[in-house]
Amino acid sequence: MSKSYDVIIVGAGVIGCSIAYQLSKRKKKVLLIEKNKIGGEASSAAAGMLGVHSEFIGDQNLLNAALRSRDMFTELSRELKEISGIDIELSHNGMIKPACSEIEKGQMMKILQLSTDVEWLSEEDVARLEPKLSKGNHHGGLYAYRDGNVSAGKLTRALAKSAVKLGAYIQEYTPVISFLMERNRCIGVKTLHETYHSQEVIVAGGAWSSKILRGAGFEICGLPVKGECVSVSACKQLVERTIFTKECYIVPKRGNHYLVGATEHPHTFDSKVSAGGIHHLLGKAIDLLPDLAFARLEKSWAGVRPKTDRFLPYIGRLPGRECLAVATGHYRNGILLAPLTGILMADLIDSIEIDPIFGFHHERMLK
Repeated sequence: MSKSYDVIIVGAGVIGCSIAYQLSKRKKKVLLIEKNKIGGEASSAAAGMLGVHSEFIGDQNLLNAALRSRDMFTELSRELKEISGIDIELSHNGMIKPACSEIEKGQMMKILQLSTDVEWLSEEDVARLEPKLSKGNHHGGLYAYRDGNVSAGKLTRALAKSAVKLGAYIQEYTPVISFLMERNRCIGVKTLHETYHSQEVIVAGGAWSSKILRGAGFEICGLPVKGECVSVSACKQLVERTIFTKECYIVPKRGNHYLVGATEHPHTFDSKVSAGGIHHLLGKAIDLLPDLAFARLEKSWAGVRPKTDRFLPYIGRLPGRECLAVATGHYRNGILLAPLTGILMADLIDSIEIDPIFGFHHERMLK
């Protein structure tokens, strides 16, 4: 195995794998290094929502970026199936956000002025589209009819496998212990047993990015946020569309499986699942969808997501360091933003100026 590459990517979650795929498409010699297994952390724990309108309501630039990334999935799904043979289970099922109060209804109405692919549903409209939702506990809802979902785990594996098919190399169970620096220029990384050189290094370590970057003497503003989820299966279809509220979401998957998430526990890397967290989620989900009480409990899990102090991802080169870049802080939207992030980072490596659509500001990265 070679020890010299065009680009080394540290972290093989969905973001790192997306970057590796896009760079491999451009004939770059890529090494993807992962401390555990591919997609073993937040990427495998995610529900896979392509929920542009679940959270992006206060920043027009971020909303536009999310719309752009979501719309890449149709072509990306076709590409990945052709190259890797993996079906990422893309579903354009849409999403309904019930308004649980008049105040929430007013806030949602503002989104109609920002986005062209949402509409307002009355209580009667919601009941017509999703008749099994409980009645009388909402004031209508926002319908994002072009939002959807994918299998997060299959997306990550498909990106990784496709990158390898195009020439990338992957090293799993290989923690990076330090960076190779010549003055302020990064020329590679050191693992426990090997040293690898490259022209560029990209850190895409999710919630662990801050710890990784300390090896280069750099601190970024961010925190880990644990999220717990649970899956159930039913004998029949309960809802067709994703149902999203502040308390929980319900994501329908193939075969009448439903993912319910997600709790939020900041400042922890502990991925244990608590009985209280699952009790809370199922209670809120059953309030929304009473028939869910009769579904079969399948499994529960937790993932640790990377959140920044500004709710915006860090995407770009690190100030004061040459040939060292970062792509992290996607929080609950890593799956949705993965296609666009991969392209932006590939453009960066190709010296193509990228539009700072994610609000990336160097001065805000420093602790």
